[in-house]
Amino acid sequence: MKRILVLSLFNIFFIIQSASAQFERGYADLVDELLPSVVSIATSQTVERQTRQLPELPEGHPFNDMFDDFFGNQMPKRENLTGLGSGFIISDEGYVVTNNHVISGADQITVIFNNGIDEVPAELVGTDPKTDIAVLKIDPSTVDIQSVNWGDSDLSRVGDIVLAIGNPLGLGGTVTSGIISSINRDIGGGPYVDFIQTDAPINRGNSGGPLFNLDGEVIGVNTAIYSPSGGSVGIGFAIPSELAKNIVNQLQDYGKTIRGWLGVRIQSVTPDLAESLGLDKPYGALVASTIPGSPAEKAGIQAGDIVLDFDNKEVTEMRKLPRFVADSKVDKPVNVVVWRNEKKITLKVVIAEMKEQEVAQLEKQKEKEIAEEGDISDLGIKVSAITDEIRLRQNIPDEVYGLLVTGVSQNSDAEIKGIRPGDIIQEVDRMPVRKIKEFQRIISDVKKKRKGVLLLVNRQGNIIFTAVKFNN
Repeated sequence: MKRILVLSLFNIFFIIQSASAQFERGYADLVDELLPSVVSIATSQTVERQTRQLPELPEGHPFNDMFDDFFGNQMPKRENLTGLGSGFIISDEGYVVTNNHVISGADQITVIFNNGIDEVPAELVGTDPKTDIAVLKIDPSTVDIQSVNWGDSDLSRVGDIVLAIGNPLGLGGTVTSGIISSINRDIGGGPYVDFIQTDAPINRGNSGGPLFNLDGEVIGVNTAIYSPSGGSVGIGFAIPSELAKNIVNQLQDYGKTIRGWLGVRIQSVTPDLAESLGLDKPYGALVASTIPGSPAEKAGIQAGDIVLDFDNKEVTEMRKLPRFVADSKVDKPVNVVVWRNEKKITLKVVIAEMKEQEVAQLEKQKEKEIAEEGDISDLGIKVSAITDEIRLRQNIPDEVYGLLVTGVSQNSDAEIKGIRPGDIIQEVDRMPVRKIKEFQRIISDVKKKRKGVLLLVNRQGNIIFTAVKFNN
């Protein structure tokens, strides 16, 4: 027994010693393998600038003729602007990944290898500004190339060690290390990207370079830093590989990105909204409106539905839905689970291709009625019917229906929730309203069952749901 224990302790000691030795060696062997695959990106762009720096004189001033005779009609001066960034090779065919902002507007793009010798011109294959991804192509016959493999960013965890390699401040082949500080980080970069946050030091010029795990796989594309000073403060952001890989594949195949389109306007589900809709917790994406003719409308998705699941992926929060939809294949039927009338409903939606010019075209609904006013005392608001005269005076489009808010009681929940004069209440408890008696009747029914009511509000064209509690 003692012998077994001694042997076990010896094994543990050996493992610790081996790990310690590995730590002392650092990442040199791994970096040696990766460096040939990471490149610097140099760009140049020709711009025109006016060179004549002369005082502006009134028309007819005698000096104008003298200046024209002496200087003549000077032509704009051409200047060459240069830029630097990073990239990495992903295939033996010579495809290179970088950021869109690294090569945007460039007339010439050059890929520079870390051996300090090889420089080759690059052709732009395609870009996706929405995710800041670009794909370049170099001729593999002109230089020896070595590619890297994509890793699965979805397997990454906070605390994982990562390496960043790139060309910060023109210092090509720079390697830094750190950990993953956060995942699924929203930094206001649009609806399609949740970033990996890392404390591996990156600076200007690192953009487009790879973020590696310790298996030597690319799990992110370094894209941005947070820095009050302009230098690294240990807060960097990378596009996850699972997103980048999909975008890169599309750019290679089609030269552009093809995104799925559902055709809904959505908002977050607040605790008040969840309670008003009978949901046990605030999650999902609340549909404020659907676009006429869209896949959502054709499938029967309605305003007031909460999207809980899209194509077997749980919509834990509103910003998840645009990403899920965008990643969907066009013309593919998917199951969408929505919460409606306090139960789950599964709808089948055929996803369409997102067009750049998708614009909502609302069906025109014109309603003529007497300008009656009413006091909805249970909510602390006053409303008025919308007449032609009010439409003209308030500049309300013909297609907009509902009741115009003309007053809000101080310290009421309606005031706290931001309801204000000029708002148009279009629905009450998921039911359209055009007359004050309809509004009052619905409020009376809802008050018997709940502490508040769900309102659909049109505020200068912005459609939002809000839950307002009844006055005591």
